[in-house]
Amino acid sequence: MTRKKVLVFRELPEDQLARLRSAHELTLVNPRIAAQRDAFEAALHEAQGLIGSSFPVDEALLARAPKLEAISSVSVGVDNYPLAALHARGILLCHTPGVLDETVADTVFALLMATSRRVVELSNLVREGRWTKNIGEDLFGHDVHGKTLGLLGFGRIGQAIARRAALGFGMPVLYHARRAVDLAAQAPELLGRATHTPLDELLARADIVVAMLPLSDSTRGMIDARVFGRMKPGAIFINGGRGATVQEPALLDALDQGTLRAAGLDVFAVEPLPLDSPLRTHPRVTPLPHIGSATHETRHAMAELAVSNLLKALAGERPLAVYDTAFA
Repeated sequence: MTRKKVLVFRELPEDQLARLRSAHELTLVNPRIAAQRDAFEAALHEAQGLIGSSFPVDEALLARAPKLEAISSVSVGVDNYPLAALHARGILLCHTPGVLDETVADTVFALLMATSRRVVELSNLVREGRWTKNIGEDLFGHDVHGKTLGLLGFGRIGQAIARRAALGFGMPVLYHARRAVDLAAQAPELLGRATHTPLDELLARADIVVAMLPLSDSTRGMIDARVFGRMKPGAIFINGGRGATVQEPALLDALDQGTLRAAGLDVFAVEPLPLDSPLRTHPRVTPLPHIGSATHETRHAMAELAVSNLLKALAGERPLAVYDTAFA
């Protein structure tokens, strides 16, 4: 097989770099480091394959890569790539669905539990030496078991969260998606436990609303003041999807006005979260640094799948996971 030029723009495990090196010529550059940005742009000119994540490859950068055949993103989301431009040039875009579903669901449910039971707040009470007597009702949390869960988005990760809620905590699950999921075929264990529900009804009934939406033109800013205003008074909001689906000023207003009891956030419109963001220190917010898939096992599995995708794409074979850019 002809050795091709591959630009690696994200750290990969050594065993996965070795797989790539055995077949192709590699250039390792991290464009998130200012001093390496020029080298990244220069390497684009000869690159036939790209592999990485967490950096926007826009149309201007794509134009600098005239020989590009395939991009392998070490992620499920593809909002960092110009889908229409990739489709127009016939460049394959690969991603890593499936291998991170259960791990992200674990993270989201941990955030749901921590927010409901005020785990971080009360842990800090102990750490800071302020636990001097039995806590009073002002520091009580709220039960999770038996509460109604509302899911915005019901893909693989949403279904994994629903299983934890319905089967583990006896929670009725409502979900809102563009179309109802065939539970008998895709998730039979959720038959009778998860119900496709109109958005406004879900918002009015759910005690905890979890957003697991991909970022697109239709979902950007979708969770706005109207959505927060329709939520059940005292509801908890969790976002484990994409930060830019939420209008953060509206979220802050809902928290400050008492519409929402609390929010748990693993994603933000701007990441890392700016130091001056009110979300960083808001007493009703439990923030995480976008750790949904951040375990040793899962990040390695994502890298392995991304490398396999790229090797197959550059060999003229069908990758394991191709994103269909025709629907951009």
